[in-house]
Amino acid sequence: MVEILQVGNRVIQTNEILTLLTRYQLMPHVVRGLVIDRAIADFSCTPEEIEAALKSVHSQLKFTTPEDKAAWLENQGMSAEQFQEVSIRPLLIEKFKQANWGNKVESYFLSRKTHLDQVVYSLIRTKDLGLAQEIYFRIQEEEESFANLAREYSQGPEAHTGGVLGPVSVSTPHPILAKLLSISQPAQLWPPRNLGEWYVIVRLEKFIPAKFDDAMRRQLIDELFELWMREEVQKLGPIRSLWSSDEPENR
Repeated sequence: MVEILQVGNRVIQTNEILTLLTRYQLMPHVVRGLVIDRAIADFSCTPEEIEAALKSVHSQLKFTTPEDKAAWLENQGMSAEQFQEVSIRPLLIEKFKQANWGNKVESYFLSRKTHLDQVVYSLIRTKDLGLAQEIYFRIQEEEESFANLAREYSQGPEAHTGGVLGPVSVSTPHPILAKLLSISQPAQLWPPRNLGEWYVIVRLEKFIPAKFDDAMRRQLIDELFELWMREEVQKLGPIRSLWSSDEPENR
């Protein structure tokens, strides 16, 4: 057996690596890293980009002198070349993302918009239909505020917020609620609806349409990347150990 790593007084041997990766749940990270390595292999950075990336990481790690960096590298067991690879890796990944989805993200946004729109709504839930109807009429007649009635009668966590929930994606609530909210106007109050064991009263407070701005573009490109990553990892299939020992008892 070959000794390949020493951590303090502990010497790690080749046959232990797979066990340790599994024990510490690091195998998914290794697989993900391998997929990314293959994806970014054809991308490169200019000298200016490399310099900027190194400067940024130096700042994050608070290096003020070359000695600071040297001590950090020694502690990490990392060479200067490996440090540069780690520093520019996010930029290479970003170039890969833009090359693959930069021109597709707007159409993806349009296809996902109904799920990206958000709502703020108020909710009261109770298992008593008669009480639900009474509460609905009291709100409708403006005898008492929705918030006060929610705090007093609602039997879910929304009671602590005066019934207010959100902002959340329109698709987040129960499908029946989602449908009501999607066709509601702000301040529209709906009569009690039966949802399983509950009777619910819902009112739309605010509709927040999704906008294709820089933050949304970033979110969706990252989402497309993660979908791609999931597919690539699935293609790899199960991980198999190819290690074998010459020792009979380990065969």
